[in-house]
Amino acid sequence: MQKFLLKRWHGLHMIIAFILCIIFIGILSFYNWFYAIIGLVALIGLAIFIFRAEQAFRRDLQRYIATLRHRVKKVGDEVVGEMPIGILLYSEDKKIEWYNPYMLKITGKESLSGQDLLDVIPQLAELNNGKKKMEIIYNQKIYEVISRVEERLYYFTDVTEYRELLLRYNEEKVVFAIIHLDNVDEVAQGMDEQSRALLLSNVTTAINEWAQKYKMYIRKYASDKFLAIMDEGTLQRVLESRFEILDVVREMTAKNKLPLTLSIGVGAGDDEFVKLGEMAQSSLDIALGRGGDQAAVKQGDKTTFYGGKSNAVEKRTRVRARVISHALRDLILESDVVLIMGHKFPDMDAIGASIGVLKAVLANEKKGYIVLDKVNPSIDRLMAAVEEHEYLMNYFVTPELAIGMATRRSLVVMVDTHRPSMTIEPKILQSTNRVMVIDHHRRSEEFVEDPVLVYLEPYASSTCELVTELLQYQSEKLNMDNLEATALLSGIVVDTKSFAFRTGARTFEAASFLRRNGAEPAIVQRLLKEELDQYIKRSKIVQNTEILYDIFAISEGDSEETYTQVLIAQAADTLLTMSGIQAAFVICKRPDNMIAISARSLGEINVQMIMEKMGGGGHLTNAATQVKELSMQEAVNQLKALIKQYHETGGKL
Repeated sequence: MQKFLLKRWHGLHMIIAFILCIIFIGILSFYNWFYAIIGLVALIGLAIFIFRAEQAFRRDLQRYIATLRHRVKKVGDEVVGEMPIGILLYSEDKKIEWYNPYMLKITGKESLSGQDLLDVIPQLAELNNGKKKMEIIYNQKIYEVISRVEERLYYFTDVTEYRELLLRYNEEKVVFAIIHLDNVDEVAQGMDEQSRALLLSNVTTAINEWAQKYKMYIRKYASDKFLAIMDEGTLQRVLESRFEILDVVREMTAKNKLPLTLSIGVGAGDDEFVKLGEMAQSSLDIALGRGGDQAAVKQGDKTTFYGGKSNAVEKRTRVRARVISHALRDLILESDVVLIMGHKFPDMDAIGASIGVLKAVLANEKKGYIVLDKVNPSIDRLMAAVEEHEYLMNYFVTPELAIGMATRRSLVVMVDTHRPSMTIEPKILQSTNRVMVIDHHRRSEEFVEDPVLVYLEPYASSTCELVTELLQYQSEKLNMDNLEATALLSGIVVDTKSFAFRTGARTFEAASFLRRNGAEPAIVQRLLKEELDQYIKRSKIVQNTEILYDIFAISEGDSEETYTQVLIAQAADTLLTMSGIQAAFVICKRPDNMIAISARSLGEINVQMIMEKMGGGGHLTNAATQVKELSMQEAVNQLKALIKQYHETGGKL
């Protein structure tokens, strides 16, 4: 090509020279005709030469272009025919019109012409629905398919090896797990050294055999803790088994007065070992905060729970309560003001616990206030008594006023909840970095960020029980009057259903302390009295009950009527008293138009797992949720589907 361009360049020079010669001959003719004629003859000869040279150039150029076109066409045909990318053209009626040879290799057919596109490759139906790129599995291989709708064209690229390599890479990522023996001290209490050593030896052997079965590395680094290292592929197999080691250890120690249980925290989905360790420890903290006997698996931002089939074991020692009480006293003394806040629509437990914390603040001679906005009808009588009290009502403030009071040195105490979104005013938590949590619910994935102190004990009957224990280790100046002690006792009575459920030895000890400090059971009964119309509404809810699998009771409220959260919970409690019912669920619309579900069980069925699948939480025997985006019927259908899955899988969700 350069040769032809060079010739072309020389031709241009010759034309310029020819023009200059004509001009020169014209000038010469004025002086000498003889020389002008000689120049003219030479010029004609030069013109003939240039003309013939130009013709030769054009012939050579035509031959070169023809040769180049042939070579390009030949190479193009070879590329289309031999490159490892399938190309397929189809007609408007989805018939295959043209394809390259590689498509025959992909499909394994001898010919594709005229065949229906979706008969040959049915997976392309999704691309026809508007997608421009997708991956399909065809003939045991993975292909990336690109669609050009305007040209009615498909490109097929084999990405099987890449996907297998990516899968292998993901399966070989490192995973950290921390295994914790929940209640060694409680289980081994009263055992001699030989029996204790034998118990721990048997449990350790079971854990090591489990680790060996899944080919994970495990190392015991404390008397009650193990570190396990595995890869993502192993983790997936462990997840499919739903951490059967939890059941193995619980069942092998079931003959003891208290079975030994495990908690497992797993960190996965990150490349940094330090981050994985932090995720594993965080997951373990969540599992322990939920009562133990379960595994918490954190993969990126998602946390999944397994197990949780038993109730949290009551701690027999009060050492932790004493330590937390002293820490609370120090935090109160270091604060300019203490703001106490429960969950939205606070119940008797939240208000009673708030009054108890306020008492601790006042006993330490610091300023403290209880944040309250809308009053739950279930605490109307208590709040009426507070209004008549000598000083208590002066310490209740609105959320707006509390936000104005909060400073960086303020202490916010959350009671009866640990989820910021459920508090009366989440903005208050953002006004200070000093937040304490006192709660008896199982820990959920949502939690306060960087709390200064956490007292979360799922074994406790109520938050009032925990606060009562903390009060016992506060200032000696602590003197409770009748209403303060009665409010705390009311919270315990409500959450234990008059000491019938979730009641341990420490529950009665707390009630005894309150009784000695002036709590009046008669006043408790008066505060908890129910209006006749509420009793009738609850009866109508119970009347509309459906029984599933002979043990599950589901009841719906009137879709045109609203019900308080307390009434919904009371209806669930009532259903649970019916013969043969092991779990009860009540679905009603609340005054804020949210669909509320209260769930109760006798212990055999973990209603917390079911409620968590619907965005809620709670305890094994006592849980609830609120849903915004579903109608009553949609919520009922979703609940029934979860109950069916729970029943058919033996408690695996």
